[in-house]
Amino acid sequence: MRDIDYSLYLVTGRNLLPENKEYLESLEESIKGGVTVVQVRDKEVDTQEFIDIAALSKSICDKYDVPLLINDRVDVALAVKADGVHLGQTDMTVKQARKLLPPGAIIGVSCNNVDQVREAIRNGVDYIGIGAVWGTQTKKLTSPIIGVRGVGRMLEELDGTNIKAVAIAGGIKSTNLLRTLHGSVSSTNHILDGVAVVSDIVASPEPQVAAETLRTILSQFRKSYNHHPLGFDGSLLGAGPTTASSIVEAALSLMKEIRKRNPLVHQITNTVVATQSANVTLAVGGSPIMATEPREMEDLALISGSLLVNIGTMRAENLEGMLIAGTFANKFRKPVVFDPVGMGASAFRKESVRTLLDTWQASVIKGNAGELATLAGTTEVGTKGVDSVGSGFKDPAAFVRNLAKRERCVIVLTGPIDYISDGVSVVTIENGSELLGRITGSGCILGSCIASFCATASEVAPDNGHIFRGSVFTAAIAGVLVLTIASELAAKSHGVRGPGTFLPALIDALWDITQDQVHELSRVTVK
Repeated sequence: MRDIDYSLYLVTGRNLLPENKEYLESLEESIKGGVTVVQVRDKEVDTQEFIDIAALSKSICDKYDVPLLINDRVDVALAVKADGVHLGQTDMTVKQARKLLPPGAIIGVSCNNVDQVREAIRNGVDYIGIGAVWGTQTKKLTSPIIGVRGVGRMLEELDGTNIKAVAIAGGIKSTNLLRTLHGSVSSTNHILDGVAVVSDIVASPEPQVAAETLRTILSQFRKSYNHHPLGFDGSLLGAGPTTASSIVEAALSLMKEIRKRNPLVHQITNTVVATQSANVTLAVGGSPIMATEPREMEDLALISGSLLVNIGTMRAENLEGMLIAGTFANKFRKPVVFDPVGMGASAFRKESVRTLLDTWQASVIKGNAGELATLAGTTEVGTKGVDSVGSGFKDPAAFVRNLAKRERCVIVLTGPIDYISDGVSVVTIENGSELLGRITGSGCILGSCIASFCATASEVAPDNGHIFRGSVFTAAIAGVLVLTIASELAAKSHGVRGPGTFLPALIDALWDITQDQVHELSRVTVK
């Protein structure tokens, strides 16, 4: 059977062609730009016109040895000797299509849920089209949008099979392609074999350039991806195996760099703690900008080292700015630290978190047990407002590891013991003063610390084609270590009598803390 490269899968749409661009001209240019499979879709024409268009398309595809598939119509595929068909859930069955098509013909099926994937496997399809992943204007959707975060569960079903998977039917373009590729990897490290694109190529006056851009992103992702859940090499700043010693040394390196670089940290945070978050950022060596206006998000993403999104005082009108900020941070490969404060307190917060995480890729998600339990969809830990209720997770290490794999980012679980995971290693940190939990917004200022070190890690790292630069795992560890050790030092400061005198002492301690103190006082283990 022919070995098919599904990586850049073009679905045609003549109605999308720009003015003065002929269909065959656009098709040939797109193939020259790197399209590897073409599906002809034309539902608004009669059979003879469909056959004529398909035949002309096949002549171009044959010229470049690119497989041609026909959408829905087995009769048209037979008439033009196409390489196969793509079927929807309401079209002819796979079994019927196999009887009609010649041996070796390619059959793909659209799937919108796990049950449909399982049925496709039983029917012996060659590939599945998973979607819709994003909203689209190119066709009327008959099934729900599953979102990037819904793809991984469907990919898991293909483990151990030879069936390929393409993200299809839904708004994939160069600006969200890397997010699509990264966010859709399953917890078993199963990646997409390709993406289907319509308007980003067909509607372009320069389809070859558009295809080349997409092809470059695909190539960069595959080059950087190496079967680590986050696409990392498993090391901290290139330091070899993850051990307690290497973790602390890597954190110390970032402490040194942050003072030299003074990275700009864009923070969309809650109004209760904005001032102290800004002061904490300054104290650890960063430079804060607290901005919420949607119209400046692209400019800020260009110049900032990282983005912090905190929903503590979330309002409906804030959502647009958060969505745009995270999208541009992903575009420019800047780390995004997300703090789902009080997520379990209301349906509004839950829906806002879902919308944000379905739109952009977080690099680090930080929360207490109640917040992260809500995110994970478990009732093992309850919530009361912004606080957790109960004794915590029975196996917090397993919890953070699994959530990191699912969300494709570093997870920071805060509490008496902090747990941090990149989906492979779990680091525990047992530092911190009791007073840290007695001041308003201690979790929020931790987000500011982590974002500051993420900005530093991003600036010191080479561009590896990943969705965010730098070891955010190291940065998250550094942020937690520095804040918790500073809290211990502050609690022992002269004049500290309680929460009211503790906060200014904490800011001073963050300003004065040394690498030697962190090295000496850190209580770190690796699980």
